[in-house]
Amino acid sequence: MFYGISLTAILVVLWLTLSGPFTLSGNYPIVMGLGVVSIIVTVALAYRMRIVDRETVPVGPSIPLFTYWGWLGGEIVKANLAVVRLVMKPEIEVEPRLIHVAADQRSELGRCVFANSITLTPGTVTVDVEDDGFLVHALDNSFTDPAGFAEMGARADVATDGKKGTR
Repeated sequence: MFYGISLTAILVVLWLTLSGPFTLSGNYPIVMGLGVVSIIVTVALAYRMRIVDRETVPVGPSIPLFTYWGWLGGEIVKANLAVVRLVMKPEIEVEPRLIHVAADQRSELGRCVFANSITLTPGTVTVDVEDDGFLVHALDNSFTDPAGFAEMGARADVATDGKKGTR
């Protein structure tokens, strides 16, 4: 029940955010009516598919997740600057690498967030998902620091699970 109410609240906020200015024009009742119908149908379909759970509606770890996104934003900016420095040199000395990055997150959501975070960070792309980690393409050897990946993995795990420590 908690996840159903949370999903409904999230969809209402999303709809109101994306539906534009709140003016009482002639189309206002139609737009809001379609929004209500869309939200009801979406929540009903999610219940019918039996996917309304912690994985689908991760409202529990929302504060740690927002903190993680802030940290990730800073890492993306740093990586952007590193890529710019690398490609703006007169002699481009790029040494691409494929590396294995261990992934020991407690949940599939944590693994997903970690893999996507690697891909969002300029200079690295998650190429393949394996049982024990990811195959990552790095633009240069300087982007392959295991400590950086370990920190990102640990932060992604805490952000999606809300608990520090290991399994």
